[in-house]
Amino acid sequence: MRIARSIFGVLGGIVVLTVLSFAIEWAVDPILLRLFPRALPDPSALNTELYASLLMYVYTFLCVVAGGYVTAWIAGRMGVLHAVVMGIVQLGLTVYAMKAVVVHAPARNWIIGMITVVPAAWIGGLLRARQTRRPATVQEMPGRAVASWRR
Repeated sequence: MRIARSIFGVLGGIVVLTVLSFAIEWAVDPILLRLFPRALPDPSALNTELYASLLMYVYTFLCVVAGGYVTAWIAGRMGVLHAVVMGIVQLGLTVYAMKAVVVHAPARNWIIGMITVVPAAWIGGLLRARQTRRPATVQEMPGRAVASWRR
């Protein structure tokens, strides 16, 4: 059962980051093209224009954080490690996509994506780990006197 949770955790994180990223791109790209017709005369300009690329870097980073979070949540045990593994798998998929895609984005987009994917996934795993940590009770705190109250 643990292996299945590990596999489903990593796959679930990749699905979440992919769906979120494409959904945001689907919604934001037409808005950007309409708001900035001089800077973005056609959809291919979205990959080359610096400010559009910066926006893409930010939402992609946040999508990978969400994927890392979901990976850690599904995996349960050792969630941060699973999130990092998801980031490494996504890094491999990014390298494959860079080589296989016919229409290439600028190299900076690929490089920034590859540099940030593992740290973003790690942050998502840390956020989940931090959320699941419960505060220590008085009995669990080291160096504290434990009083037993009876009714």
